Amino acid sequence: MKKTMYISTLGLLILTYLTPGHAQINVNNYSACEDANSSPHLQHSVCKTMSVSLSHQANSTPNEDKIKLFIRQFPSAKKAKGAVVLITGGPGESGSSTYSQLVTMRRSFPNFDIFIPDHRGTGFSTRICEAEEAMDSAGGAHLVGAEWASCFSQMNSNAGRTTQFSITNAAHDLAHIIQDIQQDQPKRPIYLYGVSYGTQLVLRLFQFSQPAIKGIILDSLVPLQTAKKWELTQRSKIVNDIGQTVLKQCDENQQCSGMMGAPSSQILVEVLQRIQRQPDLLAKIPDKNLKQFLGRLLDFPNLRDRIPHLIKDLHSGKDDELEKILVGIDTAYAALGKFPQLAPSIPLVATINGSENNLRPNLTEAELATEEDALQFTDAIPRLMLNSTLPQYAKDEYYGKEPKKFPSVLVFMGDMDPKTHYQGAIEHIDVLRKNENVNLITVKQAPHYISMFAPNCFSQLTSAFIKGKLTSDAICKMY
Repeated sequence: MKKTMYISTLGLLILTYLTPGHAQINVNNYSACEDANSSPHLQHSVCKTMSVSLSHQANSTPNEDKIKLFIRQFPSAKKAKGAVVLITGGPGESGSSTYSQLVTMRRSFPNFDIFIPDHRGTGFSTRICEAEEAMDSAGGAHLVGAEWASCFSQMNSNAGRTTQFSITNAAHDLAHIIQDIQQDQPKRPIYLYGVSYGTQLVLRLFQFSQPAIKGIILDSLVPLQTAKKWELTQRSKIVNDIGQTVLKQCDENQQCSGMMGAPSSQILVEVLQRIQRQPDLLAKIPDKNLKQFLGRLLDFPNLRDRIPHLIKDLHSGKDDELEKILVGIDTAYAALGKFPQLAPSIPLVATINGSENNLRPNLTEAELATEEDALQFTDAIPRLMLNSTLPQYAKDEYYGKEPKKFPSVLVFMGDMDPKTHYQGAIEHIDVLRKNENVNLITVKQAPHYISMFAPNCFSQLTSAFIKGKLTSDAICKMY
């Protein structure tokens, strides 16, 4: 990232933000973002870059390296009643993955300032591979061509630096961000929202710190870190479980059996067997992997509902449904917006997941292939976990543990989540409830990322939580 990016003059700040219909902003060293007019999602945003230590460990030296954290603020149009910090998922996702959810967040946190940081290693914050992941590099935020080898080489040659991009250091970063927000308006309430990996990061923070947070919203809660059944190398089994539920529901409603003349899973078996004999049938399937493609569709409810129709078409040798679904995927990703920093950081994913979120580090490619042969829906994550030669950091004192004290928590979970399984979340909630107040919102038929796919449910119940009117578990329907 160019060091001059996101630095602007006070005159531009005044011109952009002190216009009719927008309240004067206490920017607290934030300045107008240079890209604020590049997308409707970014209008009225202000930005800041903080300097923090590469390592937050107690034994780190005074002359240690520093890194930059990028934070984007969306100030309230009216006098702010509070602040909310949005902690994105991944690991590897930048704050830009939540920009498209701003309307939902405004409804959920009315008259709140919204802060969206980029985790260390993502977005416009300091990257692990600074040259290869720079916005002006050959692939921008994506690694392309020779950048892969160059990046991985420097990760290994500078392993001491690479291994500082840990969950615990990222949680310390979050503590600094919260402290900075509190210095602006000390008495206003602050809430934390974390999604997916962001839930893991938020809970890590409360293991070593007790920031003055009013409440926590956890969207798509990750399982317990030591739960072998739900860890990342098991992801294909989790995806297959949800995929089979989709087919079973369709059969029970007699939609599939009437459409296909047989149970949908049986028809899918025949399709997969035919592909083994005629691999040319995969020509139009992304990555030529039908099982992974079907697993990918489970992330999007409107496309998930088309899976039985796709199976029927493929069984009949047609691709009309496939063409429609491919258009639907493009539309779904386009809705996230086009931001240069949107691509996830693979180096950060590899560092964190290899160090902390892989409970089967010795899993072989042959063993994984045997497991996936028995499945009809799979995921790419387990294969990416194999045979990593990149640096890993040692598990610290917080690994596998839970905070003993934290504010009231509201958890949103979809019962059709193919990434953080509902049952895994229940097990985690049962442990958290031994210490503090935790309420669960079960969203029927919802996948991963409730604020995105069930925005009305999310907004209504989050608003009630903030007002202190939500004091028990509840069930919400996505549709």
